[in-house]
Amino acid sequence: MTQSPKVLISGASIAGPALAYWLTRYGYTVTVVEKAATVRSGGYPIDIRGTALEVVRRMGILPQLRESHIDLRRLTFLAGDGSEVASIHPHAVTGGVSDRDLEVRRGDLTDALYTAARDDAEFLFNDSIDTLDQTADQVDVTFRSGRQRTFDLVFGADGLHSRTRELVFGPEPQFHRYLGYCFAIFPMRNIFGLSRETVMWNTPGRAAALYATGKDDEVHAFLNFAQPEPPFGTTPRSLVATVFADAEWEVPRILTAMHEADDVFFDSVSQIRMPHWHKGRVALVGDAAYAPSFLTGQGSSLALVGAYMLAGSVAAAGLAAYERDTRDFVTANQELVGNGGATLFPTTAQALKQRNDRLRKLSTMPSEPRAAHSALALPEFLPMR
Repeated sequence: MTQSPKVLISGASIAGPALAYWLTRYGYTVTVVEKAATVRSGGYPIDIRGTALEVVRRMGILPQLRESHIDLRRLTFLAGDGSEVASIHPHAVTGGVSDRDLEVRRGDLTDALYTAARDDAEFLFNDSIDTLDQTADQVDVTFRSGRQRTFDLVFGADGLHSRTRELVFGPEPQFHRYLGYCFAIFPMRNIFGLSRETVMWNTPGRAAALYATGKDDEVHAFLNFAQPEPPFGTTPRSLVATVFADAEWEVPRILTAMHEADDVFFDSVSQIRMPHWHKGRVALVGDAAYAPSFLTGQGSSLALVGAYMLAGSVAAAGLAAYERDTRDFVTANQELVGNGGATLFPTTAQALKQRNDRLRKLSTMPSEPRAAHSALALPEFLPMR
């Protein structure tokens, strides 16, 4: 009896469990390693649109995600003094489609993916890849825990700052495309009376937003600012506090919450662009291979579609087919960054005025789906077990 190929996936966020789900259905023996102690719950809202909706439908988790749909109903833009510029439906900016596209808490998606994959795949938490050694026939892996295992294939689904990518393809800077912004996001008490809406304050080069997913006691605060170069070697909270020190509206209370928060996520706004996503017996998927940045709103959707395409391609035709059949879709969605950055985060007073003028007109316009969201028709691969 032929032994099923053994696969290691690094990362248990979105792309990793989705890839594990599909690979086990093609008969692979799958191990997922995750440096965190468990699948991370909670988190800010994320979108699932276009082709990605078909992926979760085929996984059987679409009804569950529909029940978790947040259904944000209003996006309000404010001027520097806190006065209202425009109040519109979020889809008018994102290109989403009402009654079709989904917005869910990140944890609701990761929980659904983990639940779908966990019975058929092995999950190793509190561990990560330390070294990889490829030969023509296998990949020898040493984990940070000291354990050693051998696999037929290794897939990196370990995010923007992928350790797998660094080990196999080289240092991040050669693939990192900095987009000129940094951001911090963190939870805080909902002392603003917000529900199912986002409020965004802007001055040139700065934005502060509050995301309220429902009638919860908690909102997600978001601070974004233009920065000519990535702020290497700085203390994130101090940098953010300095940038927003003279800001009006609710920003002083947001800064206080940031200093008190246990969980502050800070990073640059960036993309990953690589000429190839695989090398030998190792391949990358999701943000590790082609992070589009939050300016596109397509990070989660690319991870879901990429996982489906990688699993099916490996089972049917190999890693080269994964790149050939997925790259145009990835490129189209990465190119959405120009629209998102210009619309939400102008860096000059003139650009901000032009954006506000467009938003006032947009408030009466119906949204149209963006072609990039559905630019790939999912193929059917080999019969699944």
